Amino acid sequence: MKQRKFTLDENEIPENWYNIVADMPNKPLPPLNPATLEPIGPDALAPLFPMALIEQEVSTEKWIGIPDEVRHIYSMWRPTPLYRAYGLEKALDTPAKIYYKYEGVSPSGSHKPNTAVPQAYYSMKEGVKRITTETGAGQWGSALSFACQHFNIECDVYMVKLSYHHKPYRKSMMNAWGANVYASPTNLTEAGRKILAENPDSPGSLGIAISEAVEMAAQREDTKYALGSVLNHVKLHQTIIGQEAIKQMEKAGDMPDIVIAPFGGGSNFAGLAFPFLRLNLEEGKNIRCIASEPTSCPKLTRGVFRYDFGDTGGMTPLLPMYTLGHDFVPAPIHAGGLRYHGAGVIVSQLLKDKLIEAVAHDNLEVFDAGVLFAKTEGIIPAPEATHGIATVVAEAKKCKEEGVSKTILFNLCGHGNFDMKAYDDYFEGKIVRHELTQDEINASISRLNTPEIPD
Repeated sequence: MKQRKFTLDENEIPENWYNIVADMPNKPLPPLNPATLEPIGPDALAPLFPMALIEQEVSTEKWIGIPDEVRHIYSMWRPTPLYRAYGLEKALDTPAKIYYKYEGVSPSGSHKPNTAVPQAYYSMKEGVKRITTETGAGQWGSALSFACQHFNIECDVYMVKLSYHHKPYRKSMMNAWGANVYASPTNLTEAGRKILAENPDSPGSLGIAISEAVEMAAQREDTKYALGSVLNHVKLHQTIIGQEAIKQMEKAGDMPDIVIAPFGGGSNFAGLAFPFLRLNLEEGKNIRCIASEPTSCPKLTRGVFRYDFGDTGGMTPLLPMYTLGHDFVPAPIHAGGLRYHGAGVIVSQLLKDKLIEAVAHDNLEVFDAGVLFAKTEGIIPAPEATHGIATVVAEAKKCKEEGVSKTILFNLCGHGNFDMKAYDDYFEGKIVRHELTQDEINASISRLNTPEIPD
């Protein structure tokens, strides 16, 4: 019988996170103070984040140790399995070998607890009593709710209004773990009230929800803010995925030619891809790493590289990123976790240096791929995950056309068991192709008055 599943023992959970900044040929540009346009130091982040996370955010050390208490909680679901997708290969009639790392076995059903647990842990160590955050599809909010209840920390989640109504059981999960959940934009914050005054029917966005969560965190000394993607320390924590995957691919007697993951802010992609990029940077390997995003929110494939705010309200430092403009509100697609206007700083620099690639898929194409995967592999993927699958399908078809066999690895970042409204809409023909026009992108970017970055 051909081996389908490749597993590791608990004692093989990595002991360190990998910090790709140490190996990058061009280090990321610094964040800027929006008032002075001068680089900011760690002290500027202290009101929002625990100092341990700030130190990780700015670190250039290659390996950062994982606390034993964090590894112990990780062991509830880690190491996660790696599968050979024999059914998908057969359906595509491709000579490609397809593997996927499955992060949907975590308690909240995605990769997000990999960073939620350490963020809650470091907050607890510094005496934090409450954490505020935002969530798009609810994956991050549920992961942080799960983590906070382990450390007896109150959790307030500002959930993008569109997802709040489309994905009610994500909210129920957060409530079950003791979190307070608010449909963003709300009337609880100045940022939310401003948005609602301009557009009472606003579907919300991650940028808006970030503004609300940051505003609330700044109001109490015993409160910190947590972010589920974009920032360096978040990507750092997720590299546990790729480190495990390298060991599992070695057990399979194989190594990927192509590594693929969905892209919203960067944590999903970074988690799988960065450890393989280390092999490129350190050992001279030539593994293609592809970020897969929606055509409705194509910051990597059609955005501009410049300084911009990480939130809609302009409350964060200015970050050097590929962006569509911080007040850009994406179309109400079901992949709520990918509806973010900008890309993380590290990923943006890697793309600028052509060390990674990016592709975009439309709303219908990704659900076609997700349903094909469900039929052939049995797991119903989260809408975010279907973007990576669409890229896998495209690359596998290319292998067939060219008559070559390549090994493809992708991150199945979560299951879609609480996202069935999205699949209902697909089966009922309510999902249509959607792609931003260049005029829409130009209009959004033209409103920016943030610093440009010279080539």
